[in-house]
Amino acid sequence: MSFLRRRSATPAGPDFDVLAMDPGDWPGNLGAGLLPAPDGSCQGVFLRYDLYGGRGPAMIIGNLPEGSPAREVTEGEIPFEVAQLLLALENEEDITVVGSEDMPVMQGDNLLIVRRLKLSESRISCVQFDRSDKVLVTIAAWDRPITDDLYALLKPLPAELFQQG
Repeated sequence: MSFLRRRSATPAGPDFDVLAMDPGDWPGNLGAGLLPAPDGSCQGVFLRYDLYGGRGPAMIIGNLPEGSPAREVTEGEIPFEVAQLLLALENEEDITVVGSEDMPVMQGDNLLIVRRLKLSESRISCVQFDRSDKVLVTIAAWDRPITDDLYALLKPLPAELFQQG
């Protein structure tokens, strides 16, 4: 699968393929953010899909490679993408992870083991899965469930989307 390979060199963007929904498939606004390391390498990418006309994002999808500091969370702490969703919504509630369950999901011909996080705020849905190239994908959605249909929409985005220029 093409999204499971690492790119050799992309100095202005991530050095890994970003798995998300194509901006053309989303009717709202899309924003992207890169997490830079002190050495200039990319420590992750998150995409913010805004379906509510500027009133807050409906979904954030993060791609964090192995070793990214944003992946390091303590027991009960929310993932980086959930924190970004809350920040964008200007929600300052103290939210924690209260449980999780693993479930199998098919994405095309591939089987994913998806970790569904249960949060203390029931309006947030959050799932995570690891790709074979050790990139952690996290999807956080506000006030809408994450269904198996979403996984069929995920695909690698073109590297040009993340080029500076």
